[in-house]
Amino acid sequence: MTTPEFGKGFDTRAIHAGQEFDPTTGAVIPPVYLTSTYVQDGIGGLRNGYEYSRGGNPTRTALETQLASLEGGIRGLSFASGLAAEDALLRTVLVPGDHVVIGNDVYGGTHRLIRRIFGDWGIRHSTVDTSDLDAVRAAIELGTTKVLWVETPSNPLMKISDVAALAELGYEAGVLVVVDNTFASPALQQPLALGADVVIHSTTKYLGGHSDIVGGGLVFAAGQEELAERVTFTQFAAGAVSSPFDAFLTSRGIKTLGIRMQRHSQNALAIARRLEEHAGIEHVFYPGLESHPGHQLAARQMSGFGGMVSISLTGGAGAARRFAESTTLFQLAESLGGVESLVNYPSEMTHASVRGTEAEVPESVVRLSVGIEDVDDLLADIDEALARL
Repeated sequence: MTTPEFGKGFDTRAIHAGQEFDPTTGAVIPPVYLTSTYVQDGIGGLRNGYEYSRGGNPTRTALETQLASLEGGIRGLSFASGLAAEDALLRTVLVPGDHVVIGNDVYGGTHRLIRRIFGDWGIRHSTVDTSDLDAVRAAIELGTTKVLWVETPSNPLMKISDVAALAELGYEAGVLVVVDNTFASPALQQPLALGADVVIHSTTKYLGGHSDIVGGGLVFAAGQEELAERVTFTQFAAGAVSSPFDAFLTSRGIKTLGIRMQRHSQNALAIARRLEEHAGIEHVFYPGLESHPGHQLAARQMSGFGGMVSISLTGGAGAARRFAESTTLFQLAESLGGVESLVNYPSEMTHASVRGTEAEVPESVVRLSVGIEDVDDLLADIDEALARL
């Protein structure tokens, strides 16, 4: 659905876009439309365009309006998962023989989808460091490369890529530039305003924010109306839609996204600085640190540095595993972006599927999703875990 022109600040749009009160009762929170179908006013007489909930549902429409408004796009789509959103976009854009350029540090599921599912369909891909513009330029095959896939910050090594420069490369080569904005969220980064064509989200993460839903989203830039229509048809025809209740929970989470991201960022920076001082830590990957090679770029294209911190331990795989299994407040689990802090060992968890590829994650790396708990408690948990190494 096209976003209304609120002309308001981010937090105002997060709370109000698509969230008009119920005109029948005046309820401040729009009802959740738990329905599969809709009564028609005669054959083909659809009420507000609703026919069957695979094709459209008012609760999902409300979320899609929110997503489009927050990312500054012309249309948002809500999916059953982030990978469902990726699949629908790629299936719409690609045909056998096409080529994709993807970063060498991306979510393992994205790499698996492109390498194994689309690879079996005849799609080729090149894996490069998207923070290296020359490497990206060299990897693009004129006429064959159809998609440049960018994560910034990347997962899990927190590489920062120049969205505006990559968008310019894509425009010159006729390549669709897709930015996975999951780690930053629209509260901290606006890829469409920097020239990207499509933004993708795992709404499971920061947008939902409470680890209680699985979902995905796409937002299309102005000028991509035709593509948005085509992907909408793919979603309708293949059926990868979010449920009304998941859409409602995501919308509810989005309303506090701005203030949550501020706290995530504050806590993460404090933890990154503490970790940087510890002899058992070989390297801290966090763009908020002045030592990060992408710090200056991140400061230009982001309004905050986010809640994700990765570390490489000097003791290698053994130390990394012991650390990941020693924290208390940081719970050992997949996923990220919830209000609670999580610790993850990518090599055997989220990125196990990319072992042996160019996107393989070092075994010494641990990823932290820093929550919004009291920072002193989180620091104490980190200190105690490090003391057990």
